[in-house]
Amino acid sequence: MRPLTEGDVRASFVNAADDELRILALPSDFVLVDWDHLDFLAWRDPRTRGRGYVIVEVDGRATGVVLRAAEGTSSARSALCNLCHTMQPADQVSLFTARKSGAAGAHGDSIGTYICSDLSCHETVRLAAPLAPNEVRASVDRKIDGTRRRTESFVESVLVTAGSRI
Repeated sequence: MRPLTEGDVRASFVNAADDELRILALPSDFVLVDWDHLDFLAWRDPRTRGRGYVIVEVDGRATGVVLRAAEGTSSARSALCNLCHTMQPADQVSLFTARKSGAAGAHGDSIGTYICSDLSCHETVRLAAPLAPNEVRASVDRKIDGTRRRTESFVESVLVTAGSRI
């Protein structure tokens, strides 16, 4: 991923209102980010409960979406993150929704998926050992590529409104 400044990060969000951008808090380690080894940037807002952010490169441009974590807990024992495809204890996976961009978002349309609660998918797929006894471990490189593709696809789906991209 190409290096981003704070201004680049704030300008990347396609579904954020001005108020959301104003209160956006960058990750505490933002100045230490190793951009050369990052497929996408994702973090939970340390000041705003239930809010997260993800930024990927779409068509060579940094594209970010604001996420909202659902409140409540699941009665399931385990859950699968739809980005990194890792089985986790159910309390470590949350439903995140993102308001669509453009007119669809203004009308309340959103899209959701289950993601690791701490948005650490980038690191999770780089672990050497399986996280659960029944997890079939593909090569780390394939998991990294798959996570990046699924994350890009999720962000692109926020851009899609009525069959076209904005």
